[in-house]
Amino acid sequence: MKKIELKTPILEEDIRRLRVGDIIYFTGTLFTARDASHKRILQYLQKGEKLPFSINGAPMYHCGPLVRQTSTGWTVIAAGPTTSMRMEAYEEDIIKNFDVRLIVGKGGMGEKTVRAMKEFGAVYGAFTGGAAVLASKYVKNVRDVQWLDLGVPEAVWILEVEKLGPIIICIDSYGNNLYAKVQSEAEKNKAKILEIVP
Repeated sequence: MKKIELKTPILEEDIRRLRVGDIIYFTGTLFTARDASHKRILQYLQKGEKLPFSINGAPMYHCGPLVRQTSTGWTVIAAGPTTSMRMEAYEEDIIKNFDVRLIVGKGGMGEKTVRAMKEFGAVYGAFTGGAAVLASKYVKNVRDVQWLDLGVPEAVWILEVEKLGPIIICIDSYGNNLYAKVQSEAEKNKAKILEIVP
């Protein structure tokens, strides 16, 4: 297990050095995306249209932030992760077509995403659920927001963060999956317990 600081732009070589269990802290620009924004990103791709923001090489945070608008712009009040598995249907194509190298959320992702991470060089990192206010402390600036018509949580928020973390690498670019490992061990332990239960 290593503690590593990453900055944008994130390159494939940065990601290939990471392994399951490594702890990272991220500084730079990231963007948030949930279900509706994933769907719209792929609609743009299918139509051959250019996105109104750049996501290539930027980390994607599965997050619907709580924000407040002031006379000087937007302030992030809370920025906790949302459940990533909801984006499983879209993530393979996002990774493949937009060079997204780092995805942050909670709860892990499925086999299609894991395969894409192996092929294109990406990792999945978990940020602690329930720590939304803590996460907001690392947000230094709201650079932009797109697609507010989807609603505040589903809009794409482009954020400048400083040392966001700890983020635990739970799926690495070699297919190692901490969630799958824990599930497998739990099943083995369950079987042993059931053997001794009268």
